[in-house]
Amino acid sequence: MDLFVYGTLRSSDLMAAVAGDGPLDAQDANLDGYAVRPVSGQPVPCIVRSRARAEGVLWSRLTPTQMKRLDLYERAFGYRLAPVCVVLAGVSRQAHCYVPPSDVHAGPGTWDLAAWEAEHLAPALLAVDELFSQDPLPTPAALRQMWPMIEARAWSKHRADAAAAQVRSRPQGNAFSLTKSGRSAGAFFRFQRFDVTHDRFDGQRSPVLSQEAFIGVDAAIVLPYDPVRDRVLLVEQFRLGPAVRQDPNPWVLEAVAGIVDAHETPEQAAIREAREEAGVEIAHLEHAGGSYPSPGATTDYFHHFVGLCDLPATASFQGGLDAEHEDLKLHPMSFDTALALIETGEANVGPLCFLLYWLAAHRDRLRKMA
Repeated sequence: MDLFVYGTLRSSDLMAAVAGDGPLDAQDANLDGYAVRPVSGQPVPCIVRSRARAEGVLWSRLTPTQMKRLDLYERAFGYRLAPVCVVLAGVSRQAHCYVPPSDVHAGPGTWDLAAWEAEHLAPALLAVDELFSQDPLPTPAALRQMWPMIEARAWSKHRADAAAAQVRSRPQGNAFSLTKSGRSAGAFFRFQRFDVTHDRFDGQRSPVLSQEAFIGVDAAIVLPYDPVRDRVLLVEQFRLGPAVRQDPNPWVLEAVAGIVDAHETPEQAAIREAREEAGVEIAHLEHAGGSYPSPGATTDYFHHFVGLCDLPATASFQGGLDAEHEDLKLHPMSFDTALALIETGEANVGPLCFLLYWLAAHRDRLRKMA
C-alpha cells in the first residue's frame, strides 16, 4: 500500500519504529485542498480542508504487516484510512491517508516537523518502543486507555539527567547492560524482568543477574506552605500500598502529588496538582531536589517542591477530581504541628517527611522572603 503522511510519520526515524521491519521508500508529495494545522492544545498535527496544499511524504509499497502496526498506532486515536489523490513530482497518484476523527479540532498557526522532532521525537521513539515490545499487542481501544501512561514513562526516561557524582562512581561506556527477559505485565503501571550485568568495584564484571523492576513514572510532589502564617496543607487519602501490606489504617497524610504528564515540566505538574487536589494557587515554587524512593525495585522518580501560597486560617480547602475518583480530605495546620506528626509516626509517607524536614531547614529564609 502507498501511504501519504503529513505529520509526525514524516520523520523517517518514527516511521521506521512504527512500521517495523521491511523496506521503506519515501518521496515528497503534496495533497491539494488541505492544510496541516496543530491539533488544539497538542504538539501533533491534523489536516483540515483548505484552499492550501498539504506537504507530506508518500511511503510506497508498505507490507500488510507494516500496515497492521500503523493501523494500531493510528486507529487507537480514531484516525481512519481514506483514499486520496496526491501530487508526486507533478504527477497525480492514488494513495491512502490517515484522517482525523470529527472530535479532533485544529488550533491556530502552523505545524513544523523540525520543531516537533527537536522537542518530541526522542520520547516518541521511547513510547513506540514500549508499545511494540508488548506481547500480545493491545487492541486499539486498549492502547487508547494505556497511551497516557506509556507517554508518561517515555518522558520520564527522556527527562532522566545525570546528576552530580562527586562521591559516587562515574560510569564509563558499557558500565552496565540491561536486557528485557520475558513479557512485561500491567496496564496502568508495568512490571518487567531484566537480565542485568554491571562493572564491580573490584574491577571485574558481575555475573548476569535476573532482576525485576516496577516501571513507574516521574511524579511532582509539592508541600503548600504559607510563610506569612507559617502554615502547611496536608492531603489525606486511602492508599493501596498500606492496605495490601495489611496496615490497619491505610488512610495516610501526604503532600500534594501527581504524575508528571507527557509534554509538561515537573514545575507545571506541581502547580496543576496543587490546583486540582487542594484548590490552592501556588505563587512561587521552591525546588527541594529529586529522588528515587526505592531504587532497588522501581523506576519512580520524585520531583520535590515547597509551594509558597496563601492558606488563611478561616478558609475551607477542598480538592480532588471526580473524573479520577479522588476522595481527599485536606488538613491545613501550623508547621510545628505538621513536623510533630513525624515523631508520633502519623506522618509515615517518605516524601512528606522529607519535605517537612527540608522546610525546617529553609523555613527562616522563606519567612523573611514573605
